[in-house]
Amino acid sequence: MKKEESNGLDRHLNLLTLTATGICSMVGASIYVVPIMIQKNVPGIGPYVLVAFLIAAVPALFAALSYAALASAMPRAGGSYIYASRSLHPYVGFVASFSQWFGLSLVIGVVAFVTIPFFRDFFNALGFVEIGAFLTIPYVRLFLAMAILGFFTFTNIKGGSFYANTLIPLMILMFILGGIVMFFGFYYDKTDFALALLDKTGQPLIEKPVLAFSWQTLFTGASILFASFIGFDSIAQAGGEAKNPYKNLPKAIILAISLVGLYYFVFSAAVYHSIPWWYIAEEAKQKDLTAPGLFSILLNPFWSAIILSGAAIALLNDLPGMILSVSRLVFAWAKDGIINPVFAQVNPKTKTPQSAILFSSFISALGILGCHFAGDIFLGIDIMVTSMLVNFILICLSVVFLPLKNKTLSANMLGYQFPKIRTILALLGVFLLSILLVFHTIKDLNSSLSHWYFKATWVWLIVMTMGSIWFFLFWLKNKNGKSHFEELPEG
Repeated sequence: MKKEESNGLDRHLNLLTLTATGICSMVGASIYVVPIMIQKNVPGIGPYVLVAFLIAAVPALFAALSYAALASAMPRAGGSYIYASRSLHPYVGFVASFSQWFGLSLVIGVVAFVTIPFFRDFFNALGFVEIGAFLTIPYVRLFLAMAILGFFTFTNIKGGSFYANTLIPLMILMFILGGIVMFFGFYYDKTDFALALLDKTGQPLIEKPVLAFSWQTLFTGASILFASFIGFDSIAQAGGEAKNPYKNLPKAIILAISLVGLYYFVFSAAVYHSIPWWYIAEEAKQKDLTAPGLFSILLNPFWSAIILSGAAIALLNDLPGMILSVSRLVFAWAKDGIINPVFAQVNPKTKTPQSAILFSSFISALGILGCHFAGDIFLGIDIMVTSMLVNFILICLSVVFLPLKNKTLSANMLGYQFPKIRTILALLGVFLLSILLVFHTIKDLNSSLSHWYFKATWVWLIVMTMGSIWFFLFWLKNKNGKSHFEELPEG
């Protein structure tokens, strides 16, 4: 392993913890909510959710390979910012990572916000309907979401072995409890669900005709489901804290997206095997749905509560890795002098960038408020999808241009034996990600939301304009201090 200078952070994350960081950042709302509520957000997706999942997985895999290649060459905190700033241009690096930071910071708030309905359904399953009703009160939900965010912000500040010893056991428990959902999903079928629905609610299950196939609807759905694969990049952001980073970072990225991709497909197949898509589509128009809430119709209160606890754990598991990810971007900007150096300060006791964590969590709190006032969790998710699609396109381009700009750094890139294949895969990633971005943008701009500021595209453009103004003010002010952008920051 190459000798690294200290950046104040502690290289304590081994391969298992890095992989767990990526897995836990990916699995959560993305599997328990998004494949269900997509029936509302993309009308007409109907029975094609699994196909859309497969389409979304392909560009996600190309993006992951690009991340793995760049992580092997530049293992530093704030990975995506470092990759694009050293491969393309400092401005492109900042815009790519600012887009990512803003989108993910908001989604941290979204995750905290959508956790509350799982607790609501948990108490309802056990018969405590008064508590469930209490949790539906808007300001109660708002307060509890803020409390959850505050707790995991503290957990991230604590850092070190506390982070790993919390994350890994919860990840294992999350997979075990998710496996129970898969078992029941394949054990029961739609006939069983129809009988259970009639018995518990008196509502007959009326089959709907299969919708006409539409490529536009399919790719629009894929652009939303692509959000389910976002999270492996948190491994790259932890590049300054990885043990044996030149080997462990790319390994962890490939392991995380491979395991999670398989888990997503089997889990979703189990849900739609036992619960008809047309029932989900009709119910999603009326209220927020979750996979465990739907299974409560099939199962007795005990098993319903078990599944709901697994969903809650998966959601809460999202937060530590995502908070780590966004805060390390802020840390990296401060190390390069783009923002106030106070955000590059590391707590001497915990070895974590406390100021960067607190600042990012403040933005996440705005995400909670956005969900509360907009009344739709997909505002934050749509912003994140736009942000991450742009970010991943630029990361794929970084793989193409790094060898042309900096041969020294590119010498350590994964796949150096096959540079042409690596370049072709990166360009395919650019092409496929661009298609998803176009469909996602069209869907967003054509949506029937009441106000323009509830549309992710306009919010994203405003934020990017603000970020661009900030960067160019920095660039003009520091005309003679730009040489460090040609090199990697200290360890």
